[in-house]
Amino acid sequence: MSPAAQREFDIIVYGATGFVGKLTADYLARAGGGARIALAGRSQDKLLKVRDSLGERAKDWELIAADASQPSTLNALAARTRVVITTVGPYTKYGLPLVAACAAAGTDYADLTGETPFIRDSIDGYHKQAIDTGARIVHSCGFDSIPSDLTVFALHRRIADDGAGELGDTSLVVRTFSGGVSGGTLASMLEVMNTASADAEVRRQMNDPYTLTPDRGAEPDLGAQPDIRWRRGSEIAPELAGYWTSAFFMAGVNTRIVRRSNALFGYAYGRRFEYSEVMSVGRSPVAPAVAALATAGNAAVMGLGSRYFRRLPRKLVDRVMPAPGTGPSERAREKGHYTVETYTTTNTGARYLARMSQQGDPGYKATSVLLGECGLALALDRDKLSDLHGVLTPAAAMGDALLARFPGAGVSLETSRLA
Repeated sequence: MSPAAQREFDIIVYGATGFVGKLTADYLARAGGGARIALAGRSQDKLLKVRDSLGERAKDWELIAADASQPSTLNALAARTRVVITTVGPYTKYGLPLVAACAAAGTDYADLTGETPFIRDSIDGYHKQAIDTGARIVHSCGFDSIPSDLTVFALHRRIADDGAGELGDTSLVVRTFSGGVSGGTLASMLEVMNTASADAEVRRQMNDPYTLTPDRGAEPDLGAQPDIRWRRGSEIAPELAGYWTSAFFMAGVNTRIVRRSNALFGYAYGRRFEYSEVMSVGRSPVAPAVAALATAGNAAVMGLGSRYFRRLPRKLVDRVMPAPGTGPSERAREKGHYTVETYTTTNTGARYLARMSQQGDPGYKATSVLLGECGLALALDRDKLSDLHGVLTPAAAMGDALLARFPGAGVSLETSRLA
């Protein structure tokens, strides 16, 4: 039995007093299935208020004081649990001390980061140590990047079962999306632009489609794989004829997570696997113009922001940021939803589709469910986890466990073979 299996807690939620942290704790109180859970954060008083709001099932959860500015508190936290799930971002500012603590303690870790430079720093600093201690450091366990990573993983499993070859040209299309961009996602995007605008090497990494790969030299040369593009739907799949698509604002991190999964699996998806993401804007007469304008806007924001963000007045930046601890109303969170479709053509010419959908605002309710399920999978489904350790992706760490958990969590993910 590993030391982690003998820990006092199954899961510690770090950042439980933040908006998404509270939602995640609430989900675990309802769906935890007997897991031993504790809440952690800087303020005991705020943690007590959160616990009191969670009802009878959480009344005995322990409250743990921990602060990213005091690494010793994070070391103590990591030593007490099998899994830490954290919502404390931006992760570039606050995340690495907890990654370091979990890697040293052999404790599994899951977060919500969409910050590519942070993930790269985590890999460079702690991947080897986490392998040695048996820790799984799993980034991007919310709407960024579970739908991307798990639809491709599900396609891989289906295609392998069918004996239909390897994945080739693969595209995720966001078909429906209702909800706002979460404060955490916005903060992460701004932090990435702030980091990139001060460091030319970070800008180079952000433009490299394989910047998160374990071995850059082992990657195939497949030419340009731009993240910001607009396309006719028919270029992706016949089923999308008449539709237009624009750039998807989270493609920059999601695509790299999926490519890292392929590399971690020893290129099981295929050596000619190409992956992209777009967002449907419909098929009305104005759809081509909408797609072009949305893509141009995305390119301008990311291109200019990654070079000049640090020149913006700090007060202006703060004005566009949501107040800490705030988010949409419960009604708005419940009304949100998303559907993504991932199309692929294998090297044998077979065509497949994976469709994933979930009720709930993608950045808030849906994300809290996905993060909670990742924590439960890491803590309770250890027989279904992969044999990999180190800095991983959701698919590489727990793809099969998540596919088994999704139906019970209200997450639909289905694959089909297309004509």
